[in-house]
Amino acid sequence: MDKISVDYLRLSVTDLCNLNCIYCTPLEKEKFLTRQEVLRYEEMYRLVKIFVSAGIRKVRITGGEPLYKRGIIDLIKMLKGIEGLEEVSLTTNGVLLKDRAYQLKSAGLNRINISLDSLKKECFARITGKDCFEEAWEGVEASLDAGFQPLKLNVVLMRGINEGEITDFARLTFKYPLVVRFIEFFHTNQRSQKLIDLLISKEEIRKVIEDSFGKMKEEDGIPGSGPASYCRIKGAKGAIGFINGSTSSFCVRCSRIRVDCAGKISPCLFSGPVCDTRAFLRGGYNDEAILGEIEKIIKNKPGYTKEIINQRNVEMSSLGG
Repeated sequence: MDKISVDYLRLSVTDLCNLNCIYCTPLEKEKFLTRQEVLRYEEMYRLVKIFVSAGIRKVRITGGEPLYKRGIIDLIKMLKGIEGLEEVSLTTNGVLLKDRAYQLKSAGLNRINISLDSLKKECFARITGKDCFEEAWEGVEASLDAGFQPLKLNVVLMRGINEGEITDFARLTFKYPLVVRFIEFFHTNQRSQKLIDLLISKEEIRKVIEDSFGKMKEEDGIPGSGPASYCRIKGAKGAIGFINGSTSSFCVRCSRIRVDCAGKISPCLFSGPVCDTRAFLRGGYNDEAILGEIEKIIKNKPGYTKEIINQRNVEMSSLGG
């Protein structure tokens, strides 16, 4: 198999979040980064320009919660001005999205992914630690009204918590042109490892959907550079996606690289940081020198291994989901 070209950067802009989801629990971290430790927007812009010189064509803004960050619209406008960068997208929990959806669209943002694990108010509060389902759903509606297509909902299903909502989420694809993506739970640190028994596999989810709506047809052509596979229920406006990182490995198809909000590069989710670009950006390094370091990292991008997963302790609200 030919080596996959690394053309997709996930850029975290903050380690702060307005929710405390049970599989991430950012409020239980030992500490948060100071303002001085987090890259400034001008530094992020410069770094992305260098990554584009190294072959990156798509950037996804993540967090923490990126809409929790002041001036995020300005950053998107800056990034959209970079020659050679084809797409800027964003992942959000949607709670702050209602009042920003049209601004994001006007700024040139191409796509939005919204993390939404329940359609029930009480269950949403149990998962996220905050009673704000209405705000999150209003963010979904505002994004559709603003014209974001396709709009993807990311759903982490957990046994005994929200597994009864599989058909409810699937049914959304009949009413709205949404791509509902079911993501297998996987632990990233010691706090989330205790929830590993909550995993529901892709096969289980698909069976529930097809038992209710009939056999789905495989779907190609859904925009994005992620590891999801897609299908469609007959007669639906939208599509169903599956990301099964726990029961199978999609390393050979991974085209992404990550930079956390402090400027540390992780070639893989579980590899750990291998380069501190903040030291370069603030230490007088020119773009060519930084580009050389980035090109070496991309060339040697490690694969995903169970050994790495079992050893890592990833703070997803810092590195970005």
